[in-house]
Amino acid sequence: MTEQGARWTAEQVLALAPDDPSRRAGSKLGSAGPWSGTGTGDQGAVWGLCKGSGRTPYRTVVDTTGPASTCSCPSRKFPCKHALGLLLLWAGGGVDAVGEVPDWAETWLAGRRARTGSAARSATGADAGPADPEAARRRAERRAARITAGAEELERRLADLLRGGLAAAEHAGYGLWEETAARMVDAQAPGLAQRVRELGATAGSGAGWPVRLLEECALTHLLDRAWLSADRLPGPLAATVRSRVGLSAPPEGPTVRDHWLVLAQYDTADSRLTTRRVWLHGRASGRTALLLSFGAAGRAPQLALPVGVVLDAELRPYASGGGLRAELVERFAPPAGPAAAPVGGPVGAALDAYGHALGEDPWLDAWPVTLTDVVPARADYGWQLADAPSGGARDTSGGAASDRAREAVPLTRAAQAHPALWRLIALSGGGPVTVFGEVGHQGFTPLAAWSADAPGETVPLV
Repeated sequence: MTEQGARWTAEQVLALAPDDPSRRAGSKLGSAGPWSGTGTGDQGAVWGLCKGSGRTPYRTVVDTTGPASTCSCPSRKFPCKHALGLLLLWAGGGVDAVGEVPDWAETWLAGRRARTGSAARSATGADAGPADPEAARRRAERRAARITAGAEELERRLADLLRGGLAAAEHAGYGLWEETAARMVDAQAPGLAQRVRELGATAGSGAGWPVRLLEECALTHLLDRAWLSADRLPGPLAATVRSRVGLSAPPEGPTVRDHWLVLAQYDTADSRLTTRRVWLHGRASGRTALLLSFGAAGRAPQLALPVGVVLDAELRPYASGGGLRAELVERFAPPAGPAAAPVGGPVGAALDAYGHALGEDPWLDAWPVTLTDVVPARADYGWQLADAPSGGARDTSGGAASDRAREAVPLTRAAQAHPALWRLIALSGGGPVTVFGEVGHQGFTPLAAWSADAPGETVPLV
């Protein structure tokens, strides 16, 4: 433990890496050899000089309360390999506490504190200037009209597709789908554009693709019709529809202060955008929250939180997204830890939770759940997570059900191909574990796990 909170583990540090090459390069810089002038302060700052190929060492500073970092190296990755190496050195106890911060480090830290304070004031509306509600209303009406025109055009194209037969979609090529997606972008409906691109990726994507394409066409048609009838929908469903077509809305409602355990963090990317998802769980409120951060294609988003730490922070939820998505408003203390797993339940309860959420949002791909006392087991179709036998005995049946009340959920294709599956199997050792992840129509994706032997250690699985 340090003055700025719990000292991170090497695994938590490496979880911040934007990609595997950065992870490998940062690991090589995690020893004292290339470093000089290192130190850590009482407000979560870590700094040091790293010897590079040139005459001048790279100046690296990390604010662990963010976390955020800066480095004089030319890398465009965040965090860079030098920041990762410095954090690994600090996590291993190789950085001593120093009373005085160097001027070059203090300059960046002071600027960051000023920017953070300004952002907090903006989030609370303290710096908000006068707004023109009439102009905002006219802009919203113009955009709604464009989206309506785009939804109507998409309806016609879906009708043409079904009239001509799904088999023709395999030979049409991706260009037609991309042209339709571009039309939705012109209509200022990025959510519809994304669904069109998913349709194009589904066509000809392997065995059973016509069934999957028909399912996706039906969901897209449902979203179109919901937008065209949004004025007649209940308020929460209308907010979900607006969010799904791509209309962003600011977070609203009262803030929630809690001690939030960082459950998981992972990135998804396409040719335009990198999206980072960070899952949190409030220890007092029992709420699960999702933080989203975005970066340009090829660039890691700024927000990065080590898995397994606890944040004393205040969040403000968004109206859409089932109440999961939230904005990080303010942090009141450096990250601490460790913490026990969230309270979960059996497989059946998780599936019920997903079904209820699906009733609120028909376009929902997955829902966050925590499975308690489950065992990885092999089935004919691949790996699954099954309720452990009564009494928590180790499962030596190879997946055969020994208790009629036990249920199981299959892992998604991506999860079964991910190397972290073997980490989960090793963590279990045939015994029950607690697993947090996302359950959806394609199965379950494990994101973090806890063993009975170390209930306070969060093991990342992404």
